[in-house]
Amino acid sequence: MFKINKSIIILAATAFTAQVTDTFAQETPPNVIIIITDDQGYGDLGITGNPHVNTPVLDNFARESIRFNQFYVSPVCAPTRSSLMTGRFSLRTGVRDTYNGGAIMAPEEITIAEMLKQEGYRTGIFGKWHLGDNYPSRPGDQGFEESLIHLSGGMGQPGDFTTFFKGDSSYFDPILWYNGEQKSFNGYCSDIFAEEAIAFIEQNHQKPFFCYLSFNAPHTPLQVPQEYYNMYKDIDPSAGFQNDDRPFPTMSEKDKEDARKVYAMVTNIDDNVGKLLRKLEELGIKDNTLVIFMTDNGPQQRRYIAGMRGLKGSVFRGGVRVPFYFRLPALYKGNKDIETAAAHIDVLPTLAELCNAEAPADRPIDGKSLLPLLNDTDPEGFNNRPLFFYWTRRFPELYNNIALQKGSYKLVGNTDYDAEPEDFELFDIEKDEFEQQNINASNNSTASKMKEELDLFIHELSNSPHLQNSPRIIIGSKYENPVFLNRNDAGGARGIWTQEEVFGFWRVRIEKGRYNIRFKFIKPLESNGTMYLESNSLIYQHKNETVPADVIEMKNVYLPESECDLIPHYITGDRNIFPLWIEIKRIQ
Repeated sequence: MFKINKSIIILAATAFTAQVTDTFAQETPPNVIIIITDDQGYGDLGITGNPHVNTPVLDNFARESIRFNQFYVSPVCAPTRSSLMTGRFSLRTGVRDTYNGGAIMAPEEITIAEMLKQEGYRTGIFGKWHLGDNYPSRPGDQGFEESLIHLSGGMGQPGDFTTFFKGDSSYFDPILWYNGEQKSFNGYCSDIFAEEAIAFIEQNHQKPFFCYLSFNAPHTPLQVPQEYYNMYKDIDPSAGFQNDDRPFPTMSEKDKEDARKVYAMVTNIDDNVGKLLRKLEELGIKDNTLVIFMTDNGPQQRRYIAGMRGLKGSVFRGGVRVPFYFRLPALYKGNKDIETAAAHIDVLPTLAELCNAEAPADRPIDGKSLLPLLNDTDPEGFNNRPLFFYWTRRFPELYNNIALQKGSYKLVGNTDYDAEPEDFELFDIEKDEFEQQNINASNNSTASKMKEELDLFIHELSNSPHLQNSPRIIIGSKYENPVFLNRNDAGGARGIWTQEEVFGFWRVRIEKGRYNIRFKFIKPLESNGTMYLESNSLIYQHKNETVPADVIEMKNVYLPESECDLIPHYITGDRNIFPLWIEIKRIQ
């Protein structure tokens, strides 16, 4: 059991006590469902003012819920998900990017699933994980007893190699990963994830459960059943805002077509959420089931975003402010707005207190329980705490796309590493919610103080042990055999994606043994060459004369115990080709 240590305080983020007061103690702990969508922006709901998207279920759910109207996440997927799962800023967990080997969460992290499982909850994930595709960082290694996921950051991406070659149909009839094994499914991905989540709830509703329904939609590639697209094929997503004084982006024809597809995907999600909510009523567990709906970051494409500045990837509010709706009828009356700033890091401590669970006490927890806000007792503890935002490829950059928000002020850096406080932008987001007026010149002392605090955050987080020594994939373990190393988790050249001639490697820990190894390439190799595998102080080579071929095999390879960068490359003429994935199977 984890023990609470009240002395843990990091920067200005106060630690919490994971104990339930008598007011909230229940004989039956609440079930917990977290529904999160992928790249659905704040404006992609009817209730947030979008006249085009059809979301009756989610709009009604929001009206029944407690609405956190100033809720913040990270600018991109994996960092948000690691903070949601752990209550910690993502850099502490080893997660720093969406690929480039930076989306593997350290296995030492304690997730919501592990915390609730310890209290007797059944735990299941359905959809997107994006925190590591190999042992020991998979959902099943991190507390989820049932898992149905795709790999990497999205279906159809090179890291999700079971759907990658399906191209424009990757969201349909996919091969997914059920409890660590490949399994074929029929239908559209969002329907599959929702149906499997509902089945999990049906099977486990007589005891407390935690269900994490993590839709990969409306992330690209923008694929949706035709019946949903037909609802939007004739609309103009840029129309209807002429008399609105909020900033609105100029939309190209491609932006408009993308918006039509996104809205269709969101409506499909709305229908699936409706099925899940109806199932709670049928099972008689609606009142004692906490349902949270949120999204992971702002929209990837230009469209309505309630006037906010920035898109996915940006630390401006359009990239990091998302809807967050909290419904638990047994304890809280709904249809209430909370305007105090809250964030993804607050979910784990909230669930710890609400579910009478013990949260980890041997590490900093950056979030705070939201129960004081839900009970109108302690807004001051939230109003003065800082929230830290960043995102650049591979690692944080000084001082590029980085921000600190505290109270009504927000300091934003899009400048050089040696910038002075006056080089930053400063906004009063209470008076300027669209972040249009830089007030740094007249508030330089505030900017200076906030930069000092920002520097403390950067120093603390960039020196996190899990960031300094990023997680390794374990090869040869009894828990995963064979191991598939995919491109999402490959380090090396910046932005490894679908390039053929690129340098890459995987950080691994190898258990000594003999292995059969297969190298899969994006395109068939058209000329003879030599396959190389570098492992610490040993290099294995295999001359290949079978062409064309998109798979090369090395059999009965002895690998000694080691921690190393595993570097594969195929050399033919002056070309040096990196495989799409490697399968490594221990045979003895």
